[in-house]
Amino acid sequence: MKKMALVIASVLLACASAIAGQEAVVAPPETLVVEGVPKIPASLAETAGRYGAYRNAALVDWHPTKRTLLVNTRFAETPQLHLVSLPGGERHQLTFFQDAVRVGRFHPNGGDYIVFSKDISGGEWYQLYRLDLATGEITLLTDGNRGTAWGRGRTRATRSRTHRRGARARTQIYG
Repeated sequence: MKKMALVIASVLLACASAIAGQEAVVAPPETLVVEGVPKIPASLAETAGRYGAYRNAALVDWHPTKRTLLVNTRFAETPQLHLVSLPGGERHQLTFFQDAVRVGRFHPNGGDYIVFSKDISGGEWYQLYRLDLATGEITLLTDGNRGTAWGRGRTRATRSRTHRRGARARTQIYG
């Protein structure tokens, strides 16, 4: 009887240690058919993940009248626009979108607002937005951008546009 209990306990212990010894793996998305590819341990995915997560900052624009910078900073998954109001000062985040915001320009006459470009869900249909620095209010200006620039009088922005329903292009002026 003691031998039988010892054998059963040994078998249970062996099964438990085998189950505990199995490492978690990364499951491929249901939309993929994966054949002949070895399973990826979750620990490897976590270790490799830190190489894809990084921080950086890049100068985007100077304020036209103040010692203030507009910078593009990536803290998490997507770059966003930040304001730096004095040399060596902290960054203040201006945009909080799931999509990346990499490009923006101060209004050249006074710098009271910023016009920035943002993609919508990776579709490469970039839109122009206006960010009022006094209120933080963001307003959609365009649909389907391909480029933008301030005009000679520096009071209006121009942009070229391609239409979603065809290859026709045109330039519009926003003031």
